[in-house]
Amino acid sequence: MTRRHDPGRRDRIVDACLDVLAAEGVAGTSHRKVAAAADVPLGSMTYHFAGLDDLLRAAFDRYAREFGGRFDALMAAAPDRAGAVDALVAYLRGEVMGDHRDLVLSHELYTLAARDPAYRDLTAAWMARSRASLERWFDPTTARVLDALVEGLGIHRALDTGPGDDAAVEAGVRRVAAHA
Repeated sequence: MTRRHDPGRRDRIVDACLDVLAAEGVAGTSHRKVAAAADVPLGSMTYHFAGLDDLLRAAFDRYAREFGGRFDALMAAAPDRAGAVDALVAYLRGEVMGDHRDLVLSHELYTLAARDPAYRDLTAAWMARSRASLERWFDPTTARVLDALVEGLGIHRALDTGPGDDAAVEAGVRRVAAHA
């Protein structure tokens, strides 16, 4: 029997893990479900990952890096500070990036990091990257406050049962940015 050459298998498993996490949450994620979603033999899971925790770390690390890269690109594309404020407002209105999948994955990572200190390095790196992106246009204190505002408003807007108040979101971002 010849061994199948599949150099992208590990990446496919990580991608499938993110899909399973978005659909089932951390509590519903298992090697068996991820293997089925990745269309790989169950034995591939232990070949590529020491255990489920190793797989979750790889998946959340990839997610945080990719999402952080998108936010970094958003801030880097702003032509000036006013453009950065406009980009943040558009981001929070859902006009630029982010969808339900991103909401679920980010909250699953936050919850896991709140319960397991071993995952806090991933969230700390993500927050540091977000602040560094904001520091292109704002001083470190304002960047930290804007980062927290973006996270908090994003959660409120995503979980609110009524229509979002775009004017309040814009006013909040502009007020914080104006006091920098």
